[in-house]
Amino acid sequence: MNRTLKQIQKRRRFTEEFKRQIVKDFESGKYSVLDLKQLHKIHQQLIYNWIYKYSTVNNKGYRIVEMKESSQAKLKSLESKVKQLEQIIGQKQIKIDYLEKMIELAEEELNLSIKKNSSTPPSSGSVNILKK
Repeated sequence: MNRTLKQIQKRRRFTEEFKRQIVKDFESGKYSVLDLKQLHKIHQQLIYNWIYKYSTVNNKGYRIVEMKESSQAKLKSLESKVKQLEQIIGQKQIKIDYLEKMIELAEEELNLSIKKNSSTPPSSGSVNILKK
């Protein structure tokens, strides 16, 4: 008896109105294909087929590529990173200006040249260590 039993395949039929509504939701930007897939329990290839068939925006022969992160969100992220880096650069510049002023004051008070002069020869102490 078990051999004669067959599992009945559950196939759903979707109306053209439903298909067009799915495409409309996708084109409006409310939902991605993955969102629609999870929301309606429909295979994503089926949704892509409907988009290719019923879309008013996408022309035939063009492939739809969805980005995981929208370009606008990515742009905001990059802008915030630039702002953060500009703030760090500003803080470093303030520190450099402060240290240069401190060096100037120390040079005036001690009558010494504190800044390293690039034309100064290296000290003789390091040469002796290398020869041994």
